[in-house]
Amino acid sequence: MGKEQQSQLDAILRQGGLDTAADVASVRAAFNALMAQVPVPADVQQKPVEIGGVGGIEVTIAGNESEGVILYFHGGVYVIGSAATSVPLVSDLVRRTGVNAITLDYRLAPEHPYPAAVDDGRAAYEGLLKQGMDPGQIVLAGESAGGGLAVATLLASREAGLPMPSCAFLMSPYADLTLSGETMFERQSLDPVLTPEGLRVRAPEYVAGADPSNPLISPIFGDLSGLPPLLIQVGSHEILLSDALRLAGRAATTDVAVTLYVTPGAPHVFQGFAGLLDEAGTALDRASDFVKAQLGYSPSPVDTA
Repeated sequence: MGKEQQSQLDAILRQGGLDTAADVASVRAAFNALMAQVPVPADVQQKPVEIGGVGGIEVTIAGNESEGVILYFHGGVYVIGSAATSVPLVSDLVRRTGVNAITLDYRLAPEHPYPAAVDDGRAAYEGLLKQGMDPGQIVLAGESAGGGLAVATLLASREAGLPMPSCAFLMSPYADLTLSGETMFERQSLDPVLTPEGLRVRAPEYVAGADPSNPLISPIFGDLSGLPPLLIQVGSHEILLSDALRLAGRAATTDVAVTLYVTPGAPHVFQGFAGLLDEAGTALDRASDFVKAQLGYSPSPVDTA
């Protein structure tokens, strides 16, 4: 990453940063207003859909001929964000992979704490299977909390005896709601997006009295055996860096194929800034190559009884 690009993006993020510790209504409104300013290319088509009883947006680009689908989970610390706010990033992924996507409006805390989001993720995935989709043609993907939710959805689906999808692509996964990662504090001065204080406010709204080390809440504490290949991307300037590192380590030690890319100097979910950072485009190109290589591969579900 060019130092000039990095400095410019850092300044932009710090200037327009969200106060994730603010009251729920305020932070939601601020985030929605911010994301509404991000343009969506004219050739991107959006259609409201319902899959497995869960609402979402189907994101397509004319000319895509893949039989596959990306089931996408947006970020927002399980409290903010929506399918609509994820469309700019999702559409870039759709364009590069040639695979259309469904981005989910899973239920948010504090109105709907755990396990609502996981239940919605599993229901949507099962809904695709009930429509007759080959699991080997399904990709799970997500950023931040959505990255953690994608893994939790895999674990919940495995426990339910469902076949695994082809793969999962995780950007800056929020995978430890105990907030115990070393970089939570070591990278605090470098991270222009997230703060430990903000996460300490939001995490209890989702956990809501449950055990935050439950693998369906914090996948880094889970048995990941039997999961499909994972691609994990994270920036070195994130307080969530250690979430990604530990998740990759957990996958590797349970014989899950995992590829981890740590981009030096990059902020949280830097892939959303492909127009500003060369490395963001490179990361999405790597994701595209990964998705194309994995479609059609589906490991057998593991008996965890």
